[in-house]
Amino acid sequence: MDLNLKDKVFLVTGGASGIGAGISRALVAEGALPVIVGRNKAKGDAILEELGTGFQIVKNLGTAESCREVVEEALQLTGRVDGLVNNAGANDGVGLETGSPEAWINSLQKNLHHYYYLAHYLLPELKQRKGSILNISSKTAVTGQGNTSAYAAAKGAQLALTREWAVELLPYHIRVNALVPAEVMTPLYRTWLDTFDDPAAKQRSIESKIPLGQRMTTCEEMADMALFLLSDRASHITGQHFFIDGGYVHLDRAL
Repeated sequence: MDLNLKDKVFLVTGGASGIGAGISRALVAEGALPVIVGRNKAKGDAILEELGTGFQIVKNLGTAESCREVVEEALQLTGRVDGLVNNAGANDGVGLETGSPEAWINSLQKNLHHYYYLAHYLLPELKQRKGSILNISSKTAVTGQGNTSAYAAAKGAQLALTREWAVELLPYHIRVNALVPAEVMTPLYRTWLDTFDDPAAKQRSIESKIPLGQRMTTCEEMADMALFLLSDRASHITGQHFFIDGGYVHLDRAL
């Protein structure tokens, strides 16, 4: 199936590792050009060397000004942007009891605010291109996890913004959707697993609760859905939340 993504340009935050890297790889495989945004230049250099194409913008996305600069630089580098993949963020464990007001605000700045800032500053270009926005959220937005109030709040807000933007941007034919991953083996997830005394046992315990195949979702599976939603093949899909999780959230885990 031709997704008609050849020569199109997509801004991918956190595009050098995990789910973001999977999306960057898939974009290149379809002939599209990723502009990878992140703080770690070495990771960005490594994936661009692997891909053989694409661009990197090394920037901390914590402020509105830095996000405006990202959009300006992306347009200077490529001359166009056809879509935005809001992906960057991390589960930083800011809970209600264990957190603080200062940590709460800092977490929202890292996990939520740049989703709005980038979409805001990129909007004129997306209107011209009739582009699309894809927000990467998390199951924590709907299931809860414990000891991660700020991250869960940010991810819930991303789902709300997906529907809000889908409504607001209807006149411009800009589609907005969200992916909701659950258990995906990313470098960050691996780091979390390694905090346990027996990481392998913890992983087996988690996988046993995933109904379809008792295994984790891969970054490639996340990327496949991401590219479909970014493409013209999804031309009548907007305002939707897609759970790519082997049935983890909605099916009985006793299965």
